[in-house]
Amino acid sequence: MFRREQTRPVKAGSLIIGGGAPVIIESMTNTDTADLAATLAQIEELKQAGCELVRVAVPHQRAVDALPDLVRQSALPLVADIHFNHRFALSAIRAGVVKLRINPGNIGGEERLAEVVSLAGEKQVPIRIGVNAGSLERKLLDKYGRATPEAMLESAMAHIRLAEKLGFYDLVISLKASSVPLTFAANILFAKESRYPLHLGVTEAGSSFSGTVFSAAGIGALLLAGLGDTIRVSLTAPPVEEIRVAKEILSAAEIRRFGPRIISCPTCGRCQIDLIDLVKELEQRTAKITEPLTLAVMGCVVNGPGEAREADLGIAGGKNQGLIFCGGEVVRKVPQSQLVDQFMSFLYEYLNNKADLPSPSP
Repeated sequence: MFRREQTRPVKAGSLIIGGGAPVIIESMTNTDTADLAATLAQIEELKQAGCELVRVAVPHQRAVDALPDLVRQSALPLVADIHFNHRFALSAIRAGVVKLRINPGNIGGEERLAEVVSLAGEKQVPIRIGVNAGSLERKLLDKYGRATPEAMLESAMAHIRLAEKLGFYDLVISLKASSVPLTFAANILFAKESRYPLHLGVTEAGSSFSGTVFSAAGIGALLLAGLGDTIRVSLTAPPVEEIRVAKEILSAAEIRRFGPRIISCPTCGRCQIDLIDLVKELEQRTAKITEPLTLAVMGCVVNGPGEAREADLGIAGGKNQGLIFCGGEVVRKVPQSQLVDQFMSFLYEYLNNKADLPSPSP
C-alpha cells in the first residue's frame, strides 16, 4: 500500500500535495461565487480559522466571470469545482486557479477533456478526480449491483487511464461516500493500486454534530493508516466549522498540531470546581497561542497532576484552592477564584522562559 510519504507529489500553486508534504486542510465556500464581496469575506474567515486551500463552485457564466478578480484578491489559493462544461474549466485555468475539481466522465467527452488537460498541463494546474459513491456510472452499478469499494476503484482507475492517455499525470484522487466503511475500504483499495495523492473526506457527512463524528471516524481511520494528502470535512454547517474539526482530526491523529491541546477529565462526584466552564474559558483564552502544548485541566488531585504527568502544564482543582503543575510537579497553590488568571500568567511565563522554568513549590 502506498502511504502518503510515497504518493506522487503534485504542485498546486505554492502548495505541494503528496510526497510526504504536510496534509493540507481544504474547505469550500457556500456563497454565490459571483458575489465577489461575500465570497472574499468567507475566504478570509476560512484563512483565519486555518484553511489552506479553498474550493469555489463554478456552475454558471457569472461565476466564471468573477474568477479573475476572485483569484487576484483571494486570501487563499483557489480550486474551481466544475461539472458538465469544459469551457468553464478552460476559463478557470486562464483565470489563475491553482487546481481544478472535475469529473472526466461528465465534462463532455474525450475531445473536450483533451482540451482541458492540455491547457492544465501548459499552466501546471493539477486536476482532482472525484469519485462519489452516490454518482457512480450506471455500467458499474449494473456490474456490481450497488456502490462497492471495487466499483469505486474501477471508476477512479478508468478516469485516471483516460487522463494518462492524454499525457496528463498531475492528478489528485478522491473516493468518497456517506458510508464510513465504504469510504475507508475504497481508499485502502486505491492505495494498493496507485501512487496518486489522495484527498480524503466523508461526503454528505451530516450536521455539525453527527458530521463531525462521521468525519472523524472515516478521515481519522485513513490518516492513521498512513493515507491522505489533503482533507475536507463536509458539514451541513458554516464552512469555518469544517476547519476547526479538520484541525482537531489532524491533531488527534498526531499528523499536525495547531496550538495547545487541552486534555480534561470527565466530571465526577469528587470534582469540587466548575470544570466544564473552566475548560471552556481556557479554550477561549488560549485560542491565539500557536505553541503545540498539551495543557491538562483536572477536576481533583486524584487525576492531576499524577494522571496528567505527560502534559506540559496543568490545573488540578480542589476545595477552595487549586494546583498548577508543570511536568507533573506542583509549582503553585492558588485560591480557586484566581486559578485561571494565575494559570494564564504561568503559561505565558513558561512560553517566555522555557529554558529557565520556575522551580516547583516546596
